[in-house]
Amino acid sequence: MTQNLRAQKIVQTIDVLQARISERFPESGLAGVCSELLATAKKTDRRARAIGRPNLATWFFFVFFGAVVVYLFGQVIDGSLPWAEMELDGDALSLTQAIESFFNLMILFVGGLFFLSRLEARGKRQRALNYLHELRSIAHVVDMHQLTKDPTAILNESKRTASSPARNMSEFELSRYLDYCTEMLALTGKLAALYGERIQDAEIVNAVNDIETLTTGLGTKIWQKIMIITGSEIENELSGLES
Repeated sequence: MTQNLRAQKIVQTIDVLQARISERFPESGLAGVCSELLATAKKTDRRARAIGRPNLATWFFFVFFGAVVVYLFGQVIDGSLPWAEMELDGDALSLTQAIESFFNLMILFVGGLFFLSRLEARGKRQRALNYLHELRSIAHVVDMHQLTKDPTAILNESKRTASSPARNMSEFELSRYLDYCTEMLALTGKLAALYGERIQDAEIVNAVNDIETLTTGLGTKIWQKIMIITGSEIENELSGLES
């Protein structure tokens, strides 16, 4: 169990994160986004488990067509089809046509079996890709909420213009806000990884890797802002000691 992600633990972590954001920034849009992430996480748990289970309808048809192929092959082996009569009558052309028709039928059924065997995988892949797109959208929404949170504007007390975004946070509050964004991005990547664990499909794994690369890149960009605030705090502390 320690080698696999546990969906319930991820949901619990997001639930606690949502409470932390709501308590510190109750009126913020970030709290609403985290609520949506929590709802998506709960659905992801159910979706990932559903995708991991076999599709009974597909497997029923798979077994049915397999049984038909086995039956037809058994008919030939047992001599139930009139191959012997055709050969005794000397109708070589009819015999050849019958054999050709039989093998064409066999190829058709084998192709049908192969199609059914791939049908379930394709269906799961498409559903997983749709769910992953939803997580990718959430990551971009989180990035939009931190986009105007510029620490340099607060530290340097830059002059505001009529179109300047509201900057009412202290350095500590801004640092916590940005930290919450990085946590949300990291958890979004973990939700995506759940699908990669349930479906051993190259396209799904690539899509999961793309989301993890996206969330890591966005998180790194946010951490650069946090480091600016941290560097300023350290500089202020050193200045205080020197004075």
